[in-house]
Amino acid sequence: MTNSKGSISQFMEHYYLHFNAAAVVDAAKGYEKQLSKGSKMLVSLAGAMSTAELGKIFAEIIRQDKVQIISCTGANLEEDIMNLVAHSHYKRIPEYRDLTPQQEWDLLEKGLNRVTDTCIPEEEAFRRLQQHIVKIWKNAEAKGERYFPHEFMYKMLLSGVLEEYYEIDLKDSWMYAAAEKNLPMVVPGWEDSTMGNIFASYVIKGELKASTMKSGIEYMAFLADWYSDNSENGIGFFQIGGGIAGDFPICVVPMLYQDLERTDTPFWSYFCQISDSTTSYGSYSGAVPNEKITWGKLGIDTPKYIIESDATIVAPLIFAYLLNM
Repeated sequence: MTNSKGSISQFMEHYYLHFNAAAVVDAAKGYEKQLSKGSKMLVSLAGAMSTAELGKIFAEIIRQDKVQIISCTGANLEEDIMNLVAHSHYKRIPEYRDLTPQQEWDLLEKGLNRVTDTCIPEEEAFRRLQQHIVKIWKNAEAKGERYFPHEFMYKMLLSGVLEEYYEIDLKDSWMYAAAEKNLPMVVPGWEDSTMGNIFASYVIKGELKASTMKSGIEYMAFLADWYSDNSENGIGFFQIGGGIAGDFPICVVPMLYQDLERTDTPFWSYFCQISDSTTSYGSYSGAVPNEKITWGKLGIDTPKYIIESDATIVAPLIFAYLLNM
């Protein structure tokens, strides 16, 4: 161990020696090695990592330039901001496993939407953002401007319209940290998020045009250009959870190589997935990294790590290691 490492990192190096624990340390060291040789890193966020308050540590990863591009679900994009403006209205339910269907219905009637043991307050979170983001959407459309979903969110954060609602320390919001850096991002399948649903409702009512929001195809085209422009020293792939947040961006490499016939496109230079999905046949999220070789995503020599555990436990540990905590 190095003297620069803090107590958390030293604890990991001393005790995390086998099985999933060892994979955590190996993946963290591999991530660190990627950065030290000048490689860039993509982090993908699935699940409910923003509601799990990953921003408390992920924001510092962003500030210290230990991630260069993010792929996240629409839910993670918005839920970090919801936590920023409505944290005191969230309700934790440790006994969530014991709830009856009637108790679940009672939560709905109180405007509390449950994510495992945490309820997001509809009025203070969803609607508070809605009143501001809709104005930004309509203003852009009136000017004939089009932006990506995350760019609209950046505009809202940097405009200051939410400042009166802040309920956590701003340094704990990863979205605010990303907005300050104008960090590149892709948000595949944004339409299935709450804000995506709200945008769709305005399109259906004829109050907004669908074209005002840049699309998933445009996200892929942007990612193709970004990957081509930044892959000289390699780009790593750090995947938290499964689903579209990971499946969408990892496909950019075979697309560039096979469909655009850019045969000099390098494979992802590092791959790690934290997942509690059971390794199984026919499961994308449960597929082992070697399977990605056959799809032209990873090379034979790409460092590959799979940590079969709870990302809410593991991801903060790896980020702590990277921050020398």
